[in-house]
Amino acid sequence: MTRIAVVSALHAELRALLPLVEDRRVDARGGRDFHRGRLEGHEVLLVLSGIGKVAAAATAALALDAFNAQALLFTGVAGGLAEGVQVGDVVVGRELLQHDMDASPLFPRYEVPLTGRSRFAADAALCASLAAATDVVLAQPHPALQRFGIEAVRRHDGLVVSGDRFVSTAAESAALRAALPDALAVEMEGAAVAQVCADFGRPLAVLRTVSDRADDSAHVDFERFIADVAAEFSRDIVRAALARL
Repeated sequence: MTRIAVVSALHAELRALLPLVEDRRVDARGGRDFHRGRLEGHEVLLVLSGIGKVAAAATAALALDAFNAQALLFTGVAGGLAEGVQVGDVVVGRELLQHDMDASPLFPRYEVPLTGRSRFAADAALCASLAAATDVVLAQPHPALQRFGIEAVRRHDGLVVSGDRFVSTAAESAALRAALPDALAVEMEGAAVAQVCADFGRPLAVLRTVSDRADDSAHVDFERFIADVAAEFSRDIVRAALARL
């Protein structure tokens, strides 16, 4: 049976999933608790990565190597960049890129040195399962959305960019849009995990709930949105996606 790692960037997302795991046991490794069990008929490995590229990469490497996870789903939140990517929307990352990678002039900007790549593709089959699951979940009413003034939510598929900086000003957001016009959202982990999965030859999918517009209001009600909306979206979408695999 394929063991699937579900890696969460935030505590609230992990806490939402743990009660659903059957026959759960915990193994400590590298300062992290890896929760092993079964979910929707699959052997799963659930773990909190923490925030930032190094934390996420270390967690992914442990999941793939020490625990032999054969596939990895990464969940978290992101700031919306592209027009129309609004708070409450969900992004399925089809490609991942590190927007703060710049070893020029030795290598082209954004290219990860010695790989010849700047963009790392997610797995098509895993992304398709996430996309289908997202459509089902977003079609259902969610009462918490109204408290944030959100009337409707959508799914987006495409490029997600990562960097070790919380993008929280309109100027930063505009600069990213100018440099990477096809980027849908910005976060702090996905591209690092994608690089690790590429090194191991393991499939990856990245799911992001848009928590802000990566501008000067990015901090407003962030924690409440995570608890009331993002964690529940991640839980329900991951569960529905696993049921489809």
